[in-house]
Amino acid sequence: MTKVLISIVGPTAIGKTALSIALANYFKTDIISSDSRQFFKEMQIGTAAPTQEELNAAPHHFIHHKSITDDYNVGSFEKEALNKLEKLFKKHDIVIMVGGSGLYVDAVTKGLDDFPEVDSNIRQELKIQYDNEGLKSLQDQLKRLDLETYKTIAIDNPHRVMRALEVCIGTHKPYSSFLNKKKNKRPFKTITIGLNTDRETVYKRINERVDVMMEQGLLEEAKNLYKFKHLNSLNTVGYKELFNFFDGNWTLEFAVSEIKKNSRRFAKRQLTWFKKDEGTIWFDYQTPRDIIIEAVNSKIKAL
Repeated sequence: MTKVLISIVGPTAIGKTALSIALANYFKTDIISSDSRQFFKEMQIGTAAPTQEELNAAPHHFIHHKSITDDYNVGSFEKEALNKLEKLFKKHDIVIMVGGSGLYVDAVTKGLDDFPEVDSNIRQELKIQYDNEGLKSLQDQLKRLDLETYKTIAIDNPHRVMRALEVCIGTHKPYSSFLNKKKNKRPFKTITIGLNTDRETVYKRINERVDVMMEQGLLEEAKNLYKFKHLNSLNTVGYKELFNFFDGNWTLEFAVSEIKKNSRRFAKRQLTWFKKDEGTIWFDYQTPRDIIIEAVNSKIKAL
């Protein structure tokens, strides 16, 4: 039988975890996470990582397997995920992947894009610009040079913005022009399921989730991680806003409102990214599981 990876995507707080467990139980298989922040064991509440009950409901991989102090990136994840899939496909014909980090999803299903080497001095100049003028200066520059990338990458992540800019400046071409040029052949087929609903409902669910996170102890979790705030892994919605509160820059109420606002912006970018894949089968988040399973089975038979 053809080996099949079922990839579940969609905006944050839409219900991807619950669907992944339902599908894993139906197909009696394992789940691998492609959420780039749920990898880190110190970040549990703020990343909406699966609860212990959810972890017990199906075998999970790439959840809390790294520390925030580890040097871990999308290239490392691609290698590890493909190795894990090779082992899992010896036991299962179908494996589930779930996560809202578009670059990490694509790394597994399509492979990473090739970028030309650029002068390392460009990165140093961009770092100086960031230190002197702040992130907005870099964001504005990227918006001028490559609007498509500006709209789709994690625009609040200085490392991602600088990486895109150094390619734009070093090659005199948009960063986005190098994307999706190479399609790596995979020893499995991918079926992508997307969950979504109207924007108002997505935003309401995000706001409610942030309130629940605060009730669960996000403030204390962020306080314990404050000394590591310089790490790229903690340049993450839900933590960086609370770090501003600890620094005395914001009130707690304003910090929480910023978490909600930035989470909504992140959801918008996620959808922009995932909507680019025309092969994705989209469902409203309230669609009964049996209808989604029926659609998946039909797709598998057609492979």
